[in-house]
Amino acid sequence: MVTHYQTSIWQVDPAAPDPEIIGRAAAVIRRGGLVAFPTETVYGLGANALDARAVRRVFEVKGRPPDNPLIVHVAAASEMAGLVRKVPPVALQLGERFWPGPLTLVLPAAPGVPREVTAGLDTVAVRMPAHPVALALIRAAGVPVAAPSANTSGRPSPTTAAHVFEDLGGKIEIILDGGPAPVGVESTVLDLTTDVPTVLRPGGVTVEALAAVLGEVRGSPGETARPRSPGMKYRHYAPRGRVILVEGSPAAQTAAIRELAREHAGRRVVILAADESAALYPGHTVVTYGPRRDLGEVARRLYEALRRCDELGAEVILAEATARAGLGLAVWDRLRRAAAEVVRAREEG
Repeated sequence: MVTHYQTSIWQVDPAAPDPEIIGRAAAVIRRGGLVAFPTETVYGLGANALDARAVRRVFEVKGRPPDNPLIVHVAAASEMAGLVRKVPPVALQLGERFWPGPLTLVLPAAPGVPREVTAGLDTVAVRMPAHPVALALIRAAGVPVAAPSANTSGRPSPTTAAHVFEDLGGKIEIILDGGPAPVGVESTVLDLTTDVPTVLRPGGVTVEALAAVLGEVRGSPGETARPRSPGMKYRHYAPRGRVILVEGSPAAQTAAIRELAREHAGRRVVILAADESAALYPGHTVVTYGPRRDLGEVARRLYEALRRCDELGAEVILAEATARAGLGLAVWDRLRRAAAEVVRAREEG
């Protein structure tokens, strides 16, 4: 049973957070409480990563499966040393290039990391966020902070404090409102325990950027019985309506979505599309996620758009897939995991 809390929302300047507010929130974390806070990717639900009871509460309030490991957030690369058995040179190289930033590294876990954090695995996922509020909170708490996305498990991730309150209001102590998350999709998770570094989840650092540093990077192994990273096994990021993801060229997508809309006549259908496509679906309710040419904006707007579909009461959501290059791979991954069905549009000619 989840205890009811009078959740407080504290406004903070995202560029220069008030030390007094941060200090009060950090004290909550130190005594085993939960604080939602902004990162550059999405809002996280923070707990003392070394406090097994606090970590268990994260799982409880989110309704998160216990075999889904958490990411531990640090405020400096040197703090990895207390969380992993050994820091390999490649981890330091990647940290120097991408931290603070949306890259999570999977490494052999040190004995003191609670099993609740690692979901019983022998590895731990670590990252250093690139957000002044997140970094200030971790430093003030004086402990590593375990923080999955601050939402009900399986729902679209929260990119604003309002999203957090919608899902977790009354279940946690504090939400630090630092405005919208600037990246909008979660971090890239990179497994450094394999012979070739392996992307377990695409995210804010592109595979191309990683390959430029490492030379060789392996793609995700796909769903496994015991996920080694968040976002691998379960349906994630999903609105309440049934998502049908349509892949193909823009023209083929448009034709297929029009046909699917006819097939679902009589149900509340919402079309999730690129800005350029909005006018191609007259007579239908359309929610846009940004222009195809600007995948950064698409990433920032994606979860807001999925939640908007819920607000409109969508029973069926017909979604245009994005290209899988660059940041588009992360957006496509989120749409695929939200989808109940994936349709390949028929190309003409």
